[in-house]
Amino acid sequence: MPQSSRIPDVLAAVDLGSNSFHMVVARYSHGQITIVDRLREMVRLAAGLDEHGRLSKDATDRALVALRRFGQRLQDMRAESVRVVGTNTLRKARRKAAFLERAREALGHPIEIISGIEEARLIYGGVTQTMPLEPGRRLVVDIGGGSTECIIGEGYEPRILESLYMGCVALSAEQFPDGRFASKRFERAVVACEVELEPIQVPFRAIGWQHAVGSSGSVRSVGDAIRELDPTAQTITREGLAELAAHLAGAGNVRTAGLAAASDERWPVFAGGLAILTAVFNALNVESMRVAEGALREGLLYDMLGRLTAEDARERSVRAVAARFHVDREQAERVEQLVVELLRQVEAEWGLGDPLAESALRWAARLHEIGLDISHSSHHKHAAYLLEHADLPGFPREEQRLLACVVGSQRRKIALERAEELMPPWHSQTLWLIVLLRLAVLLHRGRTREALPLIRLTPKGRSLEVRFPRGWLTEHALTRADLVQEVDLLKAVGFRLRVY
Repeated sequence: MPQSSRIPDVLAAVDLGSNSFHMVVARYSHGQITIVDRLREMVRLAAGLDEHGRLSKDATDRALVALRRFGQRLQDMRAESVRVVGTNTLRKARRKAAFLERAREALGHPIEIISGIEEARLIYGGVTQTMPLEPGRRLVVDIGGGSTECIIGEGYEPRILESLYMGCVALSAEQFPDGRFASKRFERAVVACEVELEPIQVPFRAIGWQHAVGSSGSVRSVGDAIRELDPTAQTITREGLAELAAHLAGAGNVRTAGLAAASDERWPVFAGGLAILTAVFNALNVESMRVAEGALREGLLYDMLGRLTAEDARERSVRAVAARFHVDREQAERVEQLVVELLRQVEAEWGLGDPLAESALRWAARLHEIGLDISHSSHHKHAAYLLEHADLPGFPREEQRLLACVVGSQRRKIALERAEELMPPWHSQTLWLIVLLRLAVLLHRGRTREALPLIRLTPKGRSLEVRFPRGWLTEHALTRADLVQEVDLLKAVGFRLRVY
């Protein structure tokens, strides 16, 4: 049942794109979201990424200046009211932990780095929530600075999602340096994009669609430029794209083409966006495309609203994975119930008040046995691999890595070095989640419906005292033996477990 009383009056979504950073602030009232403020900063983060995946100082400085401005607007907003996501450039960047920590300080909120498929899902949500529903399937294309997302869906549900590594920033820099534009140069760029689109051409055409929609700045600026050349144009068409390319070729340079749509901010990436969109029309046989108002940031707002009600996409993903890998639901429910009871006793001392701590433990309990479908002896390792690398709609990459760390250390040796690579605060707090899940799994190893006794936990730093009713461990010798072994396994990672 929706928890509407928990929904904040004001929500904010921040999209740290490869070309520009965007923030939208919205008011929630009577079941509706109304945008009240928009901010945009042209950062060109992708232009600062070198061949080794390192961000330049100039790019990070531009990013931090923009984020401090955003942070001023967000400083009075609660954590549950704000979501900040990074896309393709931050996915590709290496050694980015220091930058992300500085960015978190500038914004006052953590940054989630999302996968390309998750980006596509959120984009589709932003488009569909801000356009009238239509019968039939809809193709959505979003051309960003570092990637292009293509989605086919019906109603509010995406059916097929793809994220391609071609964006307007890198393509413009490679093929149209300083805005130079020629017909042969443009043809080469279009062919290069068609090569990238080739793997999705057959499956997308096979499913088909009745309506095509484009979102974000590149598509919008191309649409605006087409209307400058032909004020009667209602949509983006093949003819309109060809006429625009011919106009640019005649001018010889995007900057001198006399197009308001190719503004001082937009011209450096305009030609790349036009080439990608032309290739999409060619490869997918698109005849006409409308421009949507909504995109990733609007999708974030509606996804946030879903998380605050009973429609969290992460919950749907967990249910789907559990069903796919034939999880024993009764056993999963027993482990989940116990791990939450244990969490309640330690969350204050261990600082686990973040809602993600409970959610991560619940998800880990429901999914800790998904690896059994692959191998019994190392099922925890297989489960961790699946959780880290699978496409899980609704999950940012860092949450997937957190979940994989907890599940992967549910038994036997603890791989704590993986947890230490997580972003703060989880780089130091994941051990507490691991300990709780291990205890819950161990105490239900017998897989019986027999109720457990009242178990008392007393946490203190890197130690935990566990007390059972007098005589219970004597009557359950196997559990006692498992706990004795657990003392040694936890000692190996500097954690002291005492059992009474």
